[in-house]
Amino acid sequence: MAEANWYVVHTYSGYENKVKANIEKTIENRKLQDQILEVAVPMQDMLEMKNGAKKQVSKKMFPGYVLIHMYMNDDTWYVVRNTRGVTGFVGPGSKPVPLTEEEMKPLGINIPQVVVDFNVGDSVMVTGGVWENTVGVIKAINEHKQMVTISVDMFGRETPVEISFTEVKKVEY
Repeated sequence: MAEANWYVVHTYSGYENKVKANIEKTIENRKLQDQILEVAVPMQDMLEMKNGAKKQVSKKMFPGYVLIHMYMNDDTWYVVRNTRGVTGFVGPGSKPVPLTEEEMKPLGINIPQVVVDFNVGDSVMVTGGVWENTVGVIKAINEHKQMVTISVDMFGRETPVEISFTEVKKVEY
């Protein structure tokens, strides 16, 4: 299965919380908890002055938008796209574009950091994706991107391949 990403959904203005509730209800009814992981309406605490009095209020950071952490496939796309109040995914045409890690940081939504128990030079086996069950040697570890570059033997040549931390496991000999 591909990796889960955050996507932005455009909604009717003022319907963000209703859309969130409707999607969460659909997730529960269709048992999609393992495919649509989280629905968020980012809020920001602000200090407002009204009639000379300070008041702490929460305002939507992006009125008209809802963030969804999910595995993109035909089922999840259909469920979200056909939720009452949703006008579509943000992206060119009908193709949703996931948010990057840099775009997520200012939103206060934490991307979990994966702690790894391997080092450069260790042998690892790929547990998912197109390279599944391939054994390779770690050549580089990029903690910021949560990726490892491994060297695999392809047609008699060493080829570097970049794999997510979550898709490799250390091979013990």
